[in-house]
Amino acid sequence: GPVLHSGPHRGGRPRRSLQGQARGGGAGWPRLPSSPQTGEIVALKKVALRRLEDGIPNQALREIKALQEIEDSPYVVQLKSVFPHGAGFVLAFEFMLSDLAEVVRHAQRPLAQAQVKSYLQMLLKGVAFCHANNIVHRDLKPANLLISASGQLKIADFGLARVFSPGGSRLYTHQVATRAVGCIMGELLNGSPLFPGENDIEQLCCVLRILGTPSPKVWPEIIELPDYNKISFKEQAPVPLEEVLPDASPQALDLLGQFLLYPPRQRIAASQALLHQYFFTAPLPAHPSELPIPQRPGGLAPKAHPGPPHVHDFHVDRPLEESLLNPELIRPFIPEG
Repeated sequence: GPVLHSGPHRGGRPRRSLQGQARGGGAGWPRLPSSPQTGEIVALKKVALRRLEDGIPNQALREIKALQEIEDSPYVVQLKSVFPHGAGFVLAFEFMLSDLAEVVRHAQRPLAQAQVKSYLQMLLKGVAFCHANNIVHRDLKPANLLISASGQLKIADFGLARVFSPGGSRLYTHQVATRAVGCIMGELLNGSPLFPGENDIEQLCCVLRILGTPSPKVWPEIIELPDYNKISFKEQAPVPLEEVLPDASPQALDLLGQFLLYPPRQRIAASQALLHQYFFTAPLPAHPSELPIPQRPGGLAPKAHPGPPHVHDFHVDRPLEESLLNPELIRPFIPEG
């Protein structure tokens, strides 16, 4: 898989002619000193090719294609450049300090309601933007939701993403596992994963224990699934969500219940969820500056290379006209004497 670094960025646009096949993957951002050219910290994701004739790994191609399609959202990590490196190539991303998994892991107590709302709102804005641009991520989890030094959440790691046709009949592999938005919301409210399975079967048991055993009555399309009826589970009734999350508000449980539904077509869309009353009742979503920002191992966040001091910085102990680029603009308003 790719080796991950961070380092200087010299600008440039992503190349759009990469093609090939194989496999790859990974996410995470160690750091290196900033670039003396721009002072900007970036994260470098190195993709190595075992043999030149193998071409570019499919996973890297998907990530590049998806990010090129959705490069204008403040809630999606920005791909700044793609450039060759040895027998492979490197993706240069904007540097992000942490991720949501670390936020939950390092929280001294459960996140405040306003903080949960803020993270969920930013996640939904990113997901809604992806879906509006026909991108399905397929690997949403707290470790792939990166957090900037200012508290901003951005969706990252599009290695399993696909560009899809909304009305198309194309079949996609079912060998993809993702926690999805409802599971992430439950994890934020709970302080730990809602369905903490260690393998496929245990994972299914965790889901069935809370949501109950699915049947064609509640989910008609279940009989069309590739592995339907290959394994049977004992009948279990769903557990009310207020028993699973007793400290959650009624609005939170209502929204969570609309996410955690078996039939995919019945689940609330991200764009719809953003209009749910949960986000408009007190406490309101916190500003990103009010969110916890854990430090990566190894010290404080990197600082950009400082540029020359600004000669017109504002100081309260100096006359206002000396702090402006063009003092003549305010001269008519300054009392004489």
